[in-house]
Amino acid sequence: MMHRRTLLGGLAAAPLLGATAAQAQAFPSRDLLGVIQWGAGGATDVTGRAVTPHVEAALGQKIVLQNRTGGTGAIGLTYVHGQPSDGYTLLYGAENPLLYKVLNISRLDYTDFTPICLLARSVPVIVANKDKPWNTLKELVEDVRRNPGRIRMASTGPGGQAHVVSTMIGSMGPFRHISVPFDGEGPGLTAIQGGHADWMTVGSGAVAEHVRAGRVKALAVFNEAPLPSLPNVPPATADYPELARLMPWGSFYGVWAKKDIPDAAREKLVAAFRTGAANPQFTQLMTGNGNVVMNTSGAEAERFLARWQSVTAWILQEAGAARTDPATLNIPRPS
Repeated sequence: MMHRRTLLGGLAAAPLLGATAAQAQAFPSRDLLGVIQWGAGGATDVTGRAVTPHVEAALGQKIVLQNRTGGTGAIGLTYVHGQPSDGYTLLYGAENPLLYKVLNISRLDYTDFTPICLLARSVPVIVANKDKPWNTLKELVEDVRRNPGRIRMASTGPGGQAHVVSTMIGSMGPFRHISVPFDGEGPGLTAIQGGHADWMTVGSGAVAEHVRAGRVKALAVFNEAPLPSLPNVPPATADYPELARLMPWGSFYGVWAKKDIPDAAREKLVAAFRTGAANPQFTQLMTGNGNVVMNTSGAEAERFLARWQSVTAWILQEAGAARTDPATLNIPRPS
């Protein structure tokens, strides 16, 4: 009798196992949701929307993109983390989550996710309202020092590119300004053009066209050399050679899924995004805007993320801007 029950139980389970395997093979069988943690027009949004049509062609399903802003990107990240671990909800993010724990923004970060694809990285560009008197980074810094707490910097919040670069500049001496938060680089750039903020550090991919069109004024690229896409904009090291020790540094943009999604779903997503990020239209757009195409996943992506987190967290710690000591979070000092 026991043998018969065991046999029947095994037979009953077999169709279920077969259904599970079939579902895995069928992924994706419906539209996916891509949550962009920043607002429209910023570098994360521009990069994500540029690659997605090519990914959809490889994946065979549509990815519905949705901007969920707020909390220095934590609103979007938290939303994705709260969805089922089935691979149907993706996070289109940037670098900020790597600093959430250092800045006490969230208990979640990218260690709770798997990198499907690191798409590209950018070089920061320091820009200002076109009517401001500054034409160089040095002129901006000296004006901020003459008028502490009066000049307005558009920011994407603690840990964002603008915040980190201003902290790096502040490591050279007094640099007290007003930080005005916005839900992404796009809204920040709009504010600068409208005179609601004075300056900002923005990813090259989001700002190159604005600079070329004369809508904002570029003061410097946070790099040791000019960018091919902005050849007339001097590097920050031209005014402040001591910044070279912090370079290269910049934002990056990618796509993540929850860490525990099925292996089959992860493999299909990685393959589709790898194909999409290799598309010539996407790579030409990225390089034309001064970005560096990465197109990495797996262990290579994890190594990049760990290095970026180490360098940036300890910059914030040494500048007194970290709220939690990176050492207590097991973030090693950069070698």
